[in-house]
Amino acid sequence: MFRRRFLWKIYAGSAVLIVLTALVVGALVSRRIERDSMQEIERSLHDKAALLEEIARGFFESGDGAAFQERVRTIGAQINTRLTVIRADGVVVADSEEDPARMDNHADREEVLDARLEGSGRSIRYSDTLHIRMMYVALPVRTGASLQGFVRAALPLTAVEERLKRVRLVVALGALIGVAGALVLGFLIARRVTGPLTSMTRVADAIADGDYTQRSYAGTRDELGRLAAALNRMADQLHERMERITADRNEVLAILASMVEGVIAVDHDERVVHMNAAAGEILGAAPDASIGKPIWEVTRLPVVTETIGKALETAAGVTAEATLADDRVVEMQAAPLRDAGGRLSGAVVVLHDVTRLRRLETVRRDFVANVSHELKTPLTAIRGLVETLLDDEAMGTATRRRFLTKLRDQSARLSALTADLLALSQLESRDEAFELKADDVRPPVEEAVRQFAALSEQKEVTLAATLPDSPVVVLCEPDAVRRLAENLLDNAVKYTPAGGRVEVRLTTQDDEAVLEVADTGIGIEPRDQARIFERFYRVDTARSRELGGTGLGLSIVKHIVQAHGGTVSVESAPGRGSTFRVRLPLAP
Repeated sequence: MFRRRFLWKIYAGSAVLIVLTALVVGALVSRRIERDSMQEIERSLHDKAALLEEIARGFFESGDGAAFQERVRTIGAQINTRLTVIRADGVVVADSEEDPARMDNHADREEVLDARLEGSGRSIRYSDTLHIRMMYVALPVRTGASLQGFVRAALPLTAVEERLKRVRLVVALGALIGVAGALVLGFLIARRVTGPLTSMTRVADAIADGDYTQRSYAGTRDELGRLAAALNRMADQLHERMERITADRNEVLAILASMVEGVIAVDHDERVVHMNAAAGEILGAAPDASIGKPIWEVTRLPVVTETIGKALETAAGVTAEATLADDRVVEMQAAPLRDAGGRLSGAVVVLHDVTRLRRLETVRRDFVANVSHELKTPLTAIRGLVETLLDDEAMGTATRRRFLTKLRDQSARLSALTADLLALSQLESRDEAFELKADDVRPPVEEAVRQFAALSEQKEVTLAATLPDSPVVVLCEPDAVRRLAENLLDNAVKYTPAGGRVEVRLTTQDDEAVLEVADTGIGIEPRDQARIFERFYRVDTARSRELGGTGLGLSIVKHIVQAHGGTVSVESAPGRGSTFRVRLPLAP
């Protein structure tokens, strides 16, 4: 009894299969006929619209409306096609079958919109005017680069529909004949397919559940046997591909997670489908909690949502820049995402934190401006003095000597400024690296003190040095340490009045060598102490220039100390002097 019911099920299945096959074939044939007919009608309408385009172009340039309407009506009757001429604003100016004055504005018609955007438009819809389904083809009318309007050609689809009805009738008769044959063949087929099919069904179910270890054995070498073998090979290949896809996915996620740039991907509804940790840090959002949420809900920055929206709207790359609440500058580059069919499926935006780059650009502009200003002063003075000397041939010896002395001083100042700029450029250059080695820092400090002994005596400033008896070994470059000490002593002696005192002390504390240069000079205001290590920054501009300062000494000190892995600080009070303290790590 069971076998009979199963056989009848096979019979019914075979019959249904034949019927479905007939229906599918009929549907495919019907669709093919319909498609070929539609393409044929569309080509015909396109050619007729192209013909009308040349006529309409002359009308748009200079034509009579009534005469043109009659001409369009005559042409439409001759070619048995409805023709319509539309202005660029959608107003119908001529129609072969209706009065243009009674027709609606056609600017929102699908075929007109497509023609405006893509150069050609086609649509199929029910005509409210003629009460039948029509196919419309529209072309733009242009004069040079100017859009004058559109031409449209239309035909009814009644002939195509009649042809499809006949095809469906033939397919239905064939399906009935096929059912009868299927009932006879079903009995013979059922006994051979039940066993192998059961085995293959079990394997297919296992594959669907993610188990790729099951295999099917048909026991025959016919089509079913080959199908079972193919199913086994498919299971092996699916297993391999799933492992490869999983590995590739994990690799991509690892790359995105390790990127310093923020990456956000959204779907076509602007919902977040991926956000890496860098993007979450930049936007202040949790990546995992943001998945599935609209981007405007994840971040309140309008420029982010606007950039993504523009990329989705234009289907093209978009670049923007935004300043965050913490003054960070973020550059955004958005691009559309497309699926395997080329359709727009979303967008991805990459966030670059360019705060440091923008700050460096600001520093560069300030540096150029400061250098120009500093060079202009001595050059202007030198030019003025030289012109005076050249113009006044009767200038006295004493006056000439005084002018030449000023020329020498300005030249020396220009030379010092150039030397400091060159030194600072070498220190800031990435290609300029110190050759650090374990060395005693006492000799370069002593050499710097000896160099300023004469100047301090000339200014009546007491210069004293306290150095330890044992070596102070630091990983350093001795010439750089000497330059560091010279710059600190130069400032101390220059800004200490007569009768003052400058002390140099070298000690060790824990694992650091500490170099202190203390003076009893004019001191530094607290508001200026944070900026004295900037290039060209002067506490007292007039006094500094008078003493020959370039404003670069302390900046050079800072770069030398940083290159040695140390720190520099200052303690000062106005009128009570200053103490500059440099800490360098001792050699192991």
